[in-house]
Amino acid sequence: MRATTISRTTLRITTTLLLVAVTASLILQTQNAPTTLAASREPIRARHGIVASTNEVASKVGVEIMEKRGGNAIDAAIAVAFALAVTHPAAGNLGGGGFMMIRLKDGRTTTIDYREMAPAAATRNIYIDKNGNVIQGEGGSIEGYRAAGVPGTVRGMELALKKYGSHRLTWAQLIEPARRLAANGFTVTNTLARGLRGNREYLSKYPETKRIYLNNGKFYNEGDTFVQPDLAATFARLQQHGPNEFYEGQTARLIVDDLKAHNGLLTMEDMRGYVAKERETLHGNYRGHEIISMPPPSSGGAVLIEMLSANRGFDR
Repeated sequence: MRATTISRTTLRITTTLLLVAVTASLILQTQNAPTTLAASREPIRARHGIVASTNEVASKVGVEIMEKRGGNAIDAAIAVAFALAVTHPAAGNLGGGGFMMIRLKDGRTTTIDYREMAPAAATRNIYIDKNGNVIQGEGGSIEGYRAAGVPGTVRGMELALKKYGSHRLTWAQLIEPARRLAANGFTVTNTLARGLRGNREYLSKYPETKRIYLNNGKFYNEGDTFVQPDLAATFARLQQHGPNEFYEGQTARLIVDDLKAHNGLLTMEDMRGYVAKERETLHGNYRGHEIISMPPPSSGGAVLIEMLSANRGFDR
């Protein structure tokens, strides 16, 4: 169950003005040779909105939500987040957490904090052994069953939809593209195939991660179809019973029972007690440009503004 619902990395979603990476033209010039233009492409432009994520399949889900289904950027971000739980197992997640930054059309900004929380049974020295050394591997803070926090993604998406969604699309409708991708499968890219194979030592430590992500040791190759029926079933339960199912229903019990069987810390009380929080954005200024970023518990926003402030006295 851990392999289908627990992800150690966080998902970060920036919404309303979803950005696209732009490849600019490069001019290559060599001595005593004519100037040559390198291969390039035009920036992607759109009249109403752009979706960008780490996976093309997931990004197309967001485009469809806005272009064909009448959803807004928040709807699209939610659908993309769930789709990434299928197509980008390294960071897309249901069993993890993240941050969402939102800029509304009237210029107001806000953030949603849905990072994982520590279980109630966690203590200050939970990852220190009896000799005072940091525990490595299983039982430590970055690997194994004791490393898992209380997942926040589902509550975060619930809060975003309730407060800022278009209300033209339901919870179940926004989950459906992800459920379909998990049930029917998607085409494995070269990057995903190499990533899974490159992490085979870690993924082989647990029977379920080996079964799901390493194809029982046979490995996935570029062009294969990756089907995840257990994950599809989890999405189906979320569709049928709503966000509470993840924290109080069968999915919660599956998570807690698996962790308990392997010396984990999470309890049903931990799951039921999770709350996503809306927080005010951090604001800064750099050479006339307003900087809007994520507040703590994220360190990125505060550090970014401090770095830019320290750099203001230097020449461009």
